Parts: sequence; C-alpha cells; structure tokens
Amino acid sequence: MGILDSKVPKGPLAEKWTNHKNHIELVNPSNKRNIDIIVVGTGLAGGSAAASLAELGYNVKTFCYQDSPRRAHSIAAQGGVNAAKNYQGDGDSVYRLFYDTVKGGDYRSRESNVYRLAQVSTNIIDQCVAQGVPFAREYGGLLDNRSFGGVLVSRTFYAKGQTGQQLLLGAYAAMNRQIQRGKIKSHTRHEMLDMVLVDGKARGIIARDLVTGEIERHAAHAVVLATGGYGNLFFLSTYCMGANVMAAWRAHRRGAFMANPCFTQIHPTCIPVSGDHQSKLTLMSESLRNDGRIWVPKRLEDAQAIREGKLKPTQLKEEDRDYYLERRYPAFGNLVPRDVASRAAKERCDAGFGVNKTGEAVYLDFDAAIMRYGKEKALTSGMKDADDTKVRELGEQVVEAKYGNLFDMYQKIVDQNPYKTPMMIYPAVHYTMGGLWVDYNLQTTIPGCYAAGEANFSDHGANRLGASALMQGLADGYFVLPYTIGDYLSNDIRTGKIPTDSPEFDAAEADTRARLEKLMSGKGTHSVDYYHKRLGKIMWNKCGMSRNAKELQEAIDEIAELRADFWENVRVPGSADTKNQELEKAGRVADFLELGELFAKDALTRNESCGGHFREEYQTPEGEALRDDENFKFVSAWEYKGEPKDAILHKEDLVYENIELKTRSYK
Repeated sequence: MGILDSKVPKGPLAEKWTNHKNHIELVNPSNKRNIDIIVVGTGLAGGSAAASLAELGYNVKTFCYQDSPRRAHSIAAQGGVNAAKNYQGDGDSVYRLFYDTVKGGDYRSRESNVYRLAQVSTNIIDQCVAQGVPFAREYGGLLDNRSFGGVLVSRTFYAKGQTGQQLLLGAYAAMNRQIQRGKIKSHTRHEMLDMVLVDGKARGIIARDLVTGEIERHAAHAVVLATGGYGNLFFLSTYCMGANVMAAWRAHRRGAFMANPCFTQIHPTCIPVSGDHQSKLTLMSESLRNDGRIWVPKRLEDAQAIREGKLKPTQLKEEDRDYYLERRYPAFGNLVPRDVASRAAKERCDAGFGVNKTGEAVYLDFDAAIMRYGKEKALTSGMKDADDTKVRELGEQVVEAKYGNLFDMYQKIVDQNPYKTPMMIYPAVHYTMGGLWVDYNLQTTIPGCYAAGEANFSDHGANRLGASALMQGLADGYFVLPYTIGDYLSNDIRTGKIPTDSPEFDAAEADTRARLEKLMSGKGTHSVDYYHKRLGKIMWNKCGMSRNAKELQEAIDEIAELRADFWENVRVPGSADTKNQELEKAGRVADFLELGELFAKDALTRNESCGGHFREEYQTPEGEALRDDENFKFVSAWEYKGEPKDAILHKEDLVYENIELKTRSYK
C-alpha cells in the first residue's frame, strides 16, 4: 500500500477499454452466486452498480442513510446527462466529448478514464430509454438535446428539469427487481461508520441502524463506496442536508488515499444567500444558461438604486445592461464553464455591481428568449401579425414547457415571477471533483475497496462540465464496475463466506463504539450546527472561489483549533443506543473537521490555478486561471497518518499523449 499504480492498459487510447475487457479475469455465473458485495450509497452510481452486479449473479447488500434509495441526492440533478450520440449532426463525437471533458477539467484528469467515459456514454442513453426514462423528444420523435456550459455542441439529454429524478427512478426500478429476486438485500436508514480490513483487504463494514441505534457487522468479499461528494463541508451548499463524507473518510483512515480534495466546484446559477437562518442553498439548473442571459447594470449608481429598491431591473434599458459573459467570452457567451462563470460573477459583485440587498447576486434574464420563442411559435401557428403581448404569451408557454418546474421552484423560494422579472443568481458550492483515488478499475489503494461516481476523483479533473455528473455515475455503475470488479473477485471463488466474528471485526466495532462514546461525552454548551457553521465560514471565506497562501494557512490553523474545541465542548443530547439525529450529525461534522484541514493543505501545496482551484497568486493579467504544467501536472493523493497535518502526499503524474495542453480559452 502506498504506491500508486493506475493500471491504465497499454495501446491506443480508443482501444484501451475494449482490450482491457478482453484480458481481465472473469467470474463464472455459478461462482458469482457464492460471492458477496457490499454497496454503500444507492444514488445513481450505487443504485446502478447494485442492480447490475445483482443481475450478473452476485449477492449484493446495499446501505443508505435515507429511508429509501429514491431519496438519494441524485434526484436534485436537474439539467441533463451528456452522451456523444450526435443526434443534432453538429459535429459531436466520442473524441469531442473526451476533449471537452479534459479541457473543461483544465487538463488535470486521466486521459484513459475520460475517453472510456465518452465511449460508454452512448450506452447510457440506450439503457435508460429501455428502462422507460421519459427523455424529452423533438417533433419527429427523436430524443432532444440541449447545450451546457463549456461546449459548442448540443449533447445533453434531459427530462424537463427532473433528469436526475427520472434516471434515479430507472436505477431504483432495476434495484427493486433484484430485491424481489432475493439478489439484493436492502438496508435503509443505515450508516457506514467504519471499514473492516482482513489481511489488508476490504472485507466488510460496521454500520449503525439509525432507527434503533444498534451497531451491526456486515461482511463481503468486496466493498463499493458510492456515497457522493463532500460539499457540505462548506455548510451552505446545494447538497441535500444529509450528504456527508463519512464512508469515504472512514476508508481513507483505513488506507484509501484521498485525491485532489481541494478541487471543488462552485456552481454559478444558485439562488443567493438570504441570511444566517439558512441551512442549505438551492440550485437553478445550468440548463437555464441556454436561454437566460446573465447581466448586471453598467453603472454603479444603477446597481445601488436596484439594491435600495428604487429601481427595478425591467426599467433598465438594454444599453445600460452589462452582459459581461457575452462581452468577455464572445465564442461561448453565457455557456462558459462553471468555474469561469462563477469567478466572473464574483468579480462583478466585488466591484460593486451586485443586485440584491447583500450585493451578492447577478441577473439571469429570460426576456429575450421568451420573445424569440414567441415569434417562432406565432409564425409556426400561422399568426403573422401577432402583437408583442401575444408573442410574449406564446413565448412563456414554450419556456414553461422547457423549464417550468424550475421557474415554479424559484417563485416559491424568492416570491418573484421569473417570467416577468429576471432571476437573481449567485455561485455556491455544488460538486466535488476530488474524492478517493482509484485506478483504471475504480479500485482504491485498499484491495477490494472500490469507489464509484462522485465519491471518486477519476474523470473531471479540476472542474466538471455540466451534465457530466449523471454521465459518470451511470457509466461507473452500469458499464465499468460490473466488468472490473470481476478481475479482483476471480481470486475469491474458493474463499467462502467472510465471517464477522473475527478479531478484525471485533477491533473495528470496538473503535466505532469508543468514537460514539467520545462524541456523547462532550459537556460543552455548543451544538453540532454551531461547529458546522463556523467550519463553513472558514471554508467559504478562505478556501472558496479564490484562495491565497496566507488565508489557506490561517484556515489550516483555525480548523485544527476548531476541531480540538469540538471534541472538548460539543454537546450531543440523547443516547447512542436509540434514534439520535444529533449524534448522526456529530459524526459527520467530526469527519468534515478533518477533511477541511486536508482540503486547505492540498490547496496550499498546489501553487497554480486550474479549473475550480483558483489561487490569487497565479492568474493571467485578464484574471483567468494560470496553470503550471511543468510542476503540477499530477493528481495529489494523500495518505492518512493520524492528523491531517501529517498526511503524506503521493503524486500520480498525468500523461497526455492524445491532447495538446493549451491555455484554456473560451473567447
């Protein structure tokens, strides 16, 4: 353990995956019946993996902290899923999707994994259509596509603004079929608290029943972690409230390397913060940037008047508006990648042009799209002399058909009608490109422990393109892991059942109980949320959209101090042997307090700007990210050594044989 071997197959890029599948070891159907696999997390990555592995014949046990796999945070993905089908005939291809993904990640991802992702993307759509996912269709019946940030083609398949939910229902239905067959045993309202290693291999987990408080032992021949990202480290984020890093961090403490933890995505189109009372933020889909134009007032006095309520945005003339993305990035306009759009919004607001009461919001305006669609609808309906009122009515109907549920959600939260007045948006934490380091087979540095979807680091580099999260999760679960896990399990066909009464399980359960007792023993007056909010403020202020060496070092020191205070003074009411949601939160925040320090340490050691990692000391004269390919063209993989400050850095050098590294430009 400790040596990074990516296990990337040799040969031409386009042939690596096919050749690899042809030469890895397999497990025959009669032997699969004797092999157990644990899948932790039942969102898109975990649900698709569990269904596929059970379909192959393995015995699968699934675990999720929700009361149903249908409540996984995957349902929150609104805009779509990418695939290189080229239905539009606009020049798309597997290579173009591969290139866009690597470029979008600012050349900090592994070529072989990304190309494989692009290859299997086309299979994802066929799989989901067969499951009955109701993708949007064009007039002629073909599946429709729309554009997303960072690309010049339309390759995003969508189901209105509910794509994640519809895809999850497909995976959930596939899981239910296997549950009914007895091939999946589902454990809902269970949380993984530790990983058990036997002879250095992942052989099971310690879990807590969140209803009864009972500590349970579960054994398997391999463990798959598909538990999503760690964005709730920032407290305020677009993640669901329960999203956490516990399973991944427990694996990290047992020997799985944590890769690129500082690579976190800030999404540009979120509903702005309204006050200290909030516990989460709400995302408005990036698909809205297809038709919405982003702007702020050109004059400071107009911005000030809008903030004070003396001027409405609809009263500002076209020539008095600054469509700053269209001005700065004419080739891509409002469809620049998320990191570029987010930093541009922050720059305008920092300069005093913000439009809400806090000064931290810009406009996303649909007026031009409504009128454009309305004119087209009027003409196709035979109304050649329709007036503006009728055109607007028709245009609103078209926009409602495409984005209606998103507009309804915005109106309920903000109490403003986005058909009549521009939406207000501001960047927020949304996705983590970092995660557990995995090789080409999606195996971590612990043999037998695999990571899928957002829980691993593998495909997105320093910034994820929109609509690629669903693509990666489904690719890992449906089309990668079912092949690659057999290569490892082929050595377990004579192993037999893994017992849970071994010294290793005894030790892991004892560690878990001791940790719970320590969490319950704090006698201070501060709640768990008190510490989580304080951590979130440190992370956002000093490790957020931009970072610098001075503040990163301050963050490291402050988080270490906060962590020490947490263990001394946190107060967790109730008891550990029953339902206790404060105890659940306490365990998760305890891990965030360790991860936060490693996050800042990782950002401090990467002396460059790339993608979502923006170091203020390293930028172009125009304020764009300035990479250092000579010194930092590698994956940072951190080995646990007790305290985050003692973590050891390992480097996986990234080799680009098929793409020329260029300064990333969207102009």
